[in-house]
Amino acid sequence: MRVADIAHGRSGDKGDTCNVGIVAYDAAGYELLRRELTEERVAAHFGDLVRGTVTRYELPGILALNFVLTRALDGGGTQSLRSDHLGKTMYAWLLRMELPDAADVRRYPSGPPAEVA
Repeated sequence: MRVADIAHGRSGDKGDTCNVGIVAYDAAGYELLRRELTEERVAAHFGDLVRGTVTRYELPGILALNFVLTRALDGGGTQSLRSDHLGKTMYAWLLRMELPDAADVRRYPSGPPAEVA
């Protein structure tokens, strides 16, 4: 199972700091993310791309985790030669992170179904 099976994300920048938001599709997925997406594991997943700290903020009302990654964009938009110097795709890298299988967590490989009115 990957993070992408149970959540979606968004990311962006403020200089050399990247902000990565991961939003679970349901409460069970959120609890798995809370348990597995620790600051240490996220830092290890990004490896050398993040040279500073990883700080996690929990937003239980919207089933989301927000990660602030410092020194993560090689100087930021005006200095970096990286192809993603604004951090717009950093969320996609985190969505690829492997998670342990959890039988009680529903997977949404194509996103959640549209609600019927």
